[in-house]
Amino acid sequence: MGETMKRIVLARRPDGEPVDADFRYEDAPMPVPGEGEVLVRVTDMSLDPYMRGRMDDAKSYAKPVELDHTMEGGAVGEVIASNHPKFAVGDHVFGMLGWATHGCLNGRELRKLDPSHGSTTTALGVLGMPGFTGWFGLMEYGKPKAGETLVVAAATGPVGSMVGQMAKLLGLRVVGIAGGADKCKLAKETFGFDECLDHRAYEDAKALRAALAEQCPNGVDIYFENVAGKVLEAVLPLMNVGGRIPVCGMIAWYNAGALGGNMTGAKDNLPKMWRTILVNRLHVHGFIISDHFERFPEFLMDAGPRVGKGDIKYVEDIAEGLENAPRTFMNMLKGGNFGKQIVKVG
Repeated sequence: MGETMKRIVLARRPDGEPVDADFRYEDAPMPVPGEGEVLVRVTDMSLDPYMRGRMDDAKSYAKPVELDHTMEGGAVGEVIASNHPKFAVGDHVFGMLGWATHGCLNGRELRKLDPSHGSTTTALGVLGMPGFTGWFGLMEYGKPKAGETLVVAAATGPVGSMVGQMAKLLGLRVVGIAGGADKCKLAKETFGFDECLDHRAYEDAKALRAALAEQCPNGVDIYFENVAGKVLEAVLPLMNVGGRIPVCGMIAWYNAGALGGNMTGAKDNLPKMWRTILVNRLHVHGFIISDHFERFPEFLMDAGPRVGKGDIKYVEDIAEGLENAPRTFMNMLKGGNFGKQIVKVG
């Protein structure tokens, strides 16, 4: 298996948008599995917006990545050595193996995959953490009811597309917001959304709100929040009394840094937003999906057959080569991906 592996480490803390110098591609010693541990050759790894927050040294729901340590992330791969009774050489697994060609984890931290059920990359997207995030947030905190209207931004990503498709299957009107005409076309023609607006086509939140109001004549009952910024400003005044807002992300503000210090030109809309929440009796619920993985089997039982039958579709954007992960990640944060962003490692 060789004496070294390749990995990408966090070389320094970003100041605003990440740049090449914030990462370093290097050789590292090949891990040797200890008692109960499994060594995995990574085939594909996930890139997700939450990773930007882990690059900042700030108090959060999880510890930041330490400088000169491997960038964190979920990955799938093949077992090449095992000291755990539940895993054998040749098994395909998912785990938090990081931005690396190899990873070593205790068997308790790995999930065995069955390649006969389809590509193992689905464990990184539609049937992995992102898909679970969309399903759980919608069902637990969105509380969808047939005939209601749902709005979701980042509509063609793995979270947004799960939210929208599940809502459609449950009888809701679904309006997506995405960046670019091609993504809007994907949302409607592949994912079955009723409508999708290109936020880049509108100068400001007011213009986006006017267009959104036309597509939501009965107001908005559920806004699935994973973007914030201009989209949040546009949607919030359209929320109906008793509306629900599951909050799982705010990608528009991630590059502002841990304390929002780089939000140049941002308006302080907090008093207005707070009043809207009060007057419209909105249910705003932030959640971190890692707190709820006891529900993951339930998600797989519900969503797995729907994916298998084609009722829930997915799109993967696959970049080649571990060395290209930083550039791909930076591009994803700007909306440059088309579907679930994956890096093929080996």
